[in-house]
Amino acid sequence: MSEMGIAVALYLGFKNNASYDRTWEARKIWGGIVNDSRSFAGSVLAFVQGEERAAFTRELIYRHVAWLTALRYQLRLSRTWEHQDDRIKSLYMPTACENYDEKLDSELLLYISQEELSRYKGKANTATQLLATQMKRLHDLLDAGYYNNFQHIEMHELITRFYDGQGKAERIKNFPFPRQYASCALWLTLIDVFQEYHNTWYLILCPVISALLIWTFFLMEKIGDYSENPFEGTYNDVPITSIARGIEIDLRQMFDDSDIPASMKAQNGFLL
Repeated sequence: MSEMGIAVALYLGFKNNASYDRTWEARKIWGGIVNDSRSFAGSVLAFVQGEERAAFTRELIYRHVAWLTALRYQLRLSRTWEHQDDRIKSLYMPTACENYDEKLDSELLLYISQEELSRYKGKANTATQLLATQMKRLHDLLDAGYYNNFQHIEMHELITRFYDGQGKAERIKNFPFPRQYASCALWLTLIDVFQEYHNTWYLILCPVISALLIWTFFLMEKIGDYSENPFEGTYNDVPITSIARGIEIDLRQMFDDSDIPASMKAQNGFLL
């Protein structure tokens, strides 16, 4: 391999490490949301008391599931730097994009009322508004004496952590992998492949060696390219739909709810 090839390999290694860091951070963020969601539901079940305990418990947990739903839909909205027209398409590569305009409202109505949903129309960030409503309802329950100040502080801190998790996920979603790193890797690979082929054309094994080099470099570049945006809705994403469904199942089983949906199944080996 030429000096240029070594430089390109190092550059691709840097890019892929940085891309993987974005994906792994996204997975850790949603892992934190899983843990905090279980803590929130457990706190609601343990702390809220009174005659209408069951109704308030159901309302708070359902609104939390609505927040998870709104958040995953928002994270799956396409950005200009993501793979919109250049997705890897085949029978074995499912697309996990959510149809925000057509499906979000119908899904949210499974967990909140039409009146509440109407209040969010025209708002830029439905997930943020749901958390704001949740925080207000917790204050209402505190004022009505359904739990004490110390219990309220604990649940208030959990809502704050949900805001924090949402903000971290939005940071990854809304700030692309720096284009100078993303674009340079492709162009440097093209230059090195041309140089390698041009200088060694006279070798007997040149076609095979060159083909392997081309395949290796472009495979590395493509892996990094599709790991940059962990919420864009392709097979390589963090499976936030499956994670959100798992949270919903756990939380609704905590208060013995009915008609609980089944867990998501892999499609051709991929979770959505």
